[in-house]
Amino acid sequence: MPSALKSPPWLPFSMLALMLVLAALDQTILSTALPVMAHELPGHWPLAWVFSAYLLAATVVIVLYGRMADALGKRSMLLLAVGLFLLGSLACGASQDLQQLVLARALQGAGGGGLMTLAMLTVPDLFAPDRRGRYQGLLGAAYGVSTMFGPLLGGALVEHLSWHWAFWLNVPFAALAWGVLAWTLPPQRGAQEPGMRIDWLGAVLLTATLVLLLLATQHGQLELTERLSLGLLLALGAKSALAFLWRQRRAAHPLLPLSLFVRPAYAAASFIGFVTGAALYAAVVFLPQYLQIGLHLSPTASAWHLLPLMAGIIAAAVLSGKRLRAQTSAASLARVACLLMLLSLGLITGTLRWAPTLALGLSVGLLPLGLGLGLLFPVVTLVAQRVSPAHHMGVATAAPIMLRSLGGAAGVALLAALLADRVTVELAAASPPVHGDAMAAALGHGLQSVFGWVAALVLLALPVCGRLAPARGAATPELDARRRPA
Repeated sequence: MPSALKSPPWLPFSMLALMLVLAALDQTILSTALPVMAHELPGHWPLAWVFSAYLLAATVVIVLYGRMADALGKRSMLLLAVGLFLLGSLACGASQDLQQLVLARALQGAGGGGLMTLAMLTVPDLFAPDRRGRYQGLLGAAYGVSTMFGPLLGGALVEHLSWHWAFWLNVPFAALAWGVLAWTLPPQRGAQEPGMRIDWLGAVLLTATLVLLLLATQHGQLELTERLSLGLLLALGAKSALAFLWRQRRAAHPLLPLSLFVRPAYAAASFIGFVTGAALYAAVVFLPQYLQIGLHLSPTASAWHLLPLMAGIIAAAVLSGKRLRAQTSAASLARVACLLMLLSLGLITGTLRWAPTLALGLSVGLLPLGLGLGLLFPVVTLVAQRVSPAHHMGVATAAPIMLRSLGGAAGVALLAALLADRVTVELAAASPPVHGDAMAAALGHGLQSVFGWVAALVLLALPVCGRLAPARGAATPELDARRRPA
């Protein structure tokens, strides 16, 4: 633990956890408030842009924050992220029309997107190496669980106050966190690599790639102009991606060093991060839809049925941190996690097939999924940090988090298209007129395919788990530190 800390480490850590909770809540808190907002806010922009503006901005800045943390120091980037989130929350709460709200959400996302990466990067400054896995696991659990509490909190605020408080609630807590972190965290030197610069051209190309691909995944919801067809977005996104890769191979100081992905353990952690995003958001997005449309539960009741998922994430994240501290193999933990996720997906699919009206069965089936995700959250971060050079620690931590966000966004979009196609085909084959039971049955059958594809993705991750251990003799930041003369 650095002696330069001005307080016990639990104080800045609690502020990091608080900011992650707020950033996660703001991803989903509006889901139950949108109908009221649509009625109260003038403007012609699609309401879906309120969600997508935050998602786009938050995903785009993740790697840039990581690289700037390497170059300029973690403390300054963390304070910048908290400050932008605070300003964005104020602007969102004060918005008078949809256009203002969408732009304010983008500003809020530009701050919120850096919080997970920078929080994970700050933990090593607070705790000894053998305790980092536990606390990084707690941060990952806090983020994942808070995402699911968003709809409950949003519904309560709309019912008893107004939708503005979904944003104004952030302001005093973010201001408190900024003040405490500015006081407790010591100023830091930036990169350990002499003369490091930011690859701004690479940043522009990566931003263009992510924006184009994320717009493609949200194409059906955003009501984009006909000129921006899905094919055009995908083609432009592919060209931007190729240009970004070309730039990274030739830049003296690449934004995202491709050499990281040559390391098998790092590439494996990144892929597993992508899979966790797809699995988490598939459950959080699609099961509440089925519970509300198919089983006619209220939004609040459907949210409570996600409780086993939340409990599993919390318990397993704490356990994973302890096991990593006890030198349990990351590969072994990851294999167990994938098997738990496959068990959960099998239980959910079986319930939808043989007991489609049993909401409790779906709820119980979510517990192994939460346990698997909770085990993986700290594993991915810790492995990515262990096998990466110290001067790339920021961007090395950021890339798997970015891929997790992409996995959630792209996975949900593709699976939603699959679900819509299956439901349409089944309803077309049903005898008219189509009634509510037929719609519920079609939705249940479609979700069997959705979770089947998620299970296939987890199956692909299972053999990859064996690569999470660094090659024998490979250097790690901890080994480098021990070898470096005092």
